[in-house]
Formats: sequence, structure tokens, C-alpha cells
Amino acid sequence: MKVNMNKMKAMVATGYGTSEVLELQMVQRPQPGSGDLLVRVHSSVATTADGMMLTGKPYVARLVLGWNKPKKSIPGTGFAGVVEEVGGEVNNFKVGDRVFGGTTFGFSANAEYVVIKAEGYVLPMPEQLSFGEAATFTDGHITSLNFLKEIAKVKPGERVLVNGASGSLGTAAVQLAKAMGAEVTGVCSTQNIGLVKSLGADHVVDYTQTDFTRNGERYDVIYDTIGKSSFGKCRKALVEGGQYISPVGKLSLLLQMMWTSLVGGKKAKFAATGMRKEGDLRRMLGDLVRFYKAGKLKTVIDRQYPLEKLAEAHTYIAQGRKRGNVVIVMGE
Repeated sequence: MKVNMNKMKAMVATGYGTSEVLELQMVQRPQPGSGDLLVRVHSSVATTADGMMLTGKPYVARLVLGWNKPKKSIPGTGFAGVVEEVGGEVNNFKVGDRVFGGTTFGFSANAEYVVIKAEGYVLPMPEQLSFGEAATFTDGHITSLNFLKEIAKVKPGERVLVNGASGSLGTAAVQLAKAMGAEVTGVCSTQNIGLVKSLGADHVVDYTQTDFTRNGERYDVIYDTIGKSSFGKCRKALVEGGQYISPVGKLSLLLQMMWTSLVGGKKAKFAATGMRKEGDLRRMLGDLVRFYKAGKLKTVIDRQYPLEKLAEAHTYIAQGRKRGNVVIVMGE
């Protein structure tokens, strides 16, 4: 059977909704420009954020994503693979290089090939890192690094609580906060206590038994990776000048962020990591590589799915029980 080299397999979102809107299709293979890399994807990721964007809600998000259906129909942002082709002006990568990175609002990573700017959000892969591990770096790893280092500016000796410590953001956050010299408390369910302790948490709170906002402990930083709490609930659990930070951009959090930026010692903070400049993201990806090479950051992978079962992966993620990351693998 003749293979069409101009086509590739990709998962396509045919509209907004649940994971049922995803279909495996043969689509046009992207063509690299003069400053681009064409990467054959070995692994990508399925994330909670991807699932939320599939729904097209809140509706204000459609101003960016597309009103009636996604403008970028192939989901996925984090990838790892091998350079298949380089543009004529590229001199920092060559064909055959193992690379990893992210496409941010370009999406398109849940496919056999992806195009990325050679000077953009992409780096060579460390030799010891697997494709599956590398693809996850641009999800929980970089988001947690952004919040802990860039936004909260965690200092040695500070007390940091991570709510949702067993998820993709949480497993990275526990390790990164510990590597920054913080005293770390992880909040998770009973079944994940062992995992969170193994990642270096000094203390673990079982949320099925204890409400961390009411147990009398105080923290310099509360990092709510899953948005299940709020600044209002956590306020009494913060020291004076403490920070409640979360990547889940609820309207209430945005209003509290504006208010606390003007008055009060305790602060609420939100940021969209994927909207940072490519140069910043690339720099932070380099920081993560240094943490990894120093033995201070490992990746927790819950499940791996083939590309054609991306919808099944998102159905699993939506159940809210995943531990660490969900990886999408290409090929056989």
C-alpha cells in the first residue's frame, strides 16, 4: 500500500464538548518554515487543561480558542520526538536530534508530526530522559515552576502547602518546593499518601480526614493546583504576607487578585503559564532540566494511551483520580 507522505494521523476535535468530539483522522502534514523544525512526535500528553478547553467553557475562552469550534482542531501542547526536517535558516538543531517542548496556544501536539520554531519553546532532550517523561515537562512541571519560583518566589525555610499533591502539577510542585529549600506539606487522598511522601513531602494531610484550612497550621504559600479551595477559605491558614496561588482561573480568584494587589497583606495570585513569552518558557524548561540532572525532579506517569485512544485518556482524567501524568504514545 502506498503511503502518502503529505498526510499524518492526528486526533481532531470536531467541535466543543466532552471527549466524544475527538476523532482520529488523516490530515495534512504541517510544513516547516525557514526558521522551523518538523518533529516526528514520539509522545505527547493529555491534560486536565486540554479537557477543559475541549468544552469551550467558560465561553469567554472562545474569544481565543474559536467561537463555534476550535480554530486549532488538533489538541495537545506538550511533545517529545525526533527532528525530521529543519528549515533553511535553522542552525541550532539538525535532523535526528531528540527534542521536547510545547506549542502553547498553537496546540496540535496530539498528532504524528508537529512544527515548532527552532528558537521557540523547545530544547534538546537529556540523554537519560525517555520520550514519555520529556513530554510531561511542559505541563505540571513548568506550571508549578512558574508558580513557585516566578510568582510566589519561594525562599528556603518557608512553609509551602500543595493542594492536589498527587496530580501532574502537585507531584512536580512537591519536589520543586523541596528543592527550593521549603518545608513542604502535601494534601491528597488516603491512597496517595505514600506517593506524596516518596516525593519528599515533609508532612502529608489526608483531605478525607482533615481540613487543612482549619487545623491551626499556617503557611507562607498555599499552592492550590486543582482549584478545589479558595483564597477566602485559605486566608486564615496563611501567615501575614502569605500567598494563595492557583492556576485555575475562576472569576472569584481574579477579583480577589485585583483586590489584594491593592489592599491587605495576604495575596491571591493567578497566572496563565502558557501565555508567557516563548523565551521565558524555554528558559524555565532549561531550569527544569537542571533540576532533573541534579536528581531533584522525577516524573510520575499514571497511564499511557495510544494516540487513537486519546478520548479514553480524557475520560479517565475527567474522573479526577489520576496520579501524576497521562502520556499519549505514537506508533506501535
